[in-house]
Amino acid sequence: MALDPLHALQGANRAALPAAAAGAGTLLMAGATGALGQELLRRLAGSHRFAHARVLAREPIRDGLRGVETYLAPGLPIAQWPLISADSAVIAFDPPRLYHDRERALWVPQPSDLPELARWLRACGVQTLAIVQPHDQGKLPEALKRGLASLDEQAVVANGFDRVILVRSARKPLNAKFANPAERLAAWMLSIVRFMVPTSEQPVRASKVAELVDLALRIAPPGVHVAAPELVWEAAQGDMQAVARRWLG
Repeated sequence: MALDPLHALQGANRAALPAAAAGAGTLLMAGATGALGQELLRRLAGSHRFAHARVLAREPIRDGLRGVETYLAPGLPIAQWPLISADSAVIAFDPPRLYHDRERALWVPQPSDLPELARWLRACGVQTLAIVQPHDQGKLPEALKRGLASLDEQAVVANGFDRVILVRSARKPLNAKFANPAERLAAWMLSIVRFMVPTSEQPVRASKVAELVDLALRIAPPGVHVAAPELVWEAAQGDMQAVARRWLG
């Protein structure tokens, strides 16, 4: 049965464990929605590895839980948000599912928000930033898979974080809507291309992506680290720790 974000928050602090007090600072998460955001929240907030965890929300959510709380994002441009204290942050781009009512109350970042959100996080004291950036399988040019793929990503790195972890996870093709039969015919003809996408670029389960992000947050040295779709797929197939250590040097 699927676990919604509020249940993950509740489960994270149902017991006052000593490990929570010894956690590594405060985690701030943006985009705790969808299957991917849910898994990231469940793993990172529920592990008690961080002393505190905050999740950005756009509507009040009743939590009242020790160590995990929601932070209500003001209805203002990100540059005007009040600063809060955080050491690590995770940004996930996964839209909320309409049948999960509580996911609608969480703040959902858009790709265009990335530069401004990163600046705000850095001003909040964030030293480690992990970005999970799903993309359409087979669409990213080979030269950009293992490096910074856009000016927005370059702007994020320029903020001076100690560690930036970019995980490029392939996602399933979106269900497109067509206005007429001609568009449907063209889409059907082009759909043959999806069978040409290498196996190593196929989507992996959200739980495996979350596990890789968690591991990277634990062991990544200072610097910028980009996980290409092939690496994410490889890590999900077998010895994730060995793949992650090879990736992170």
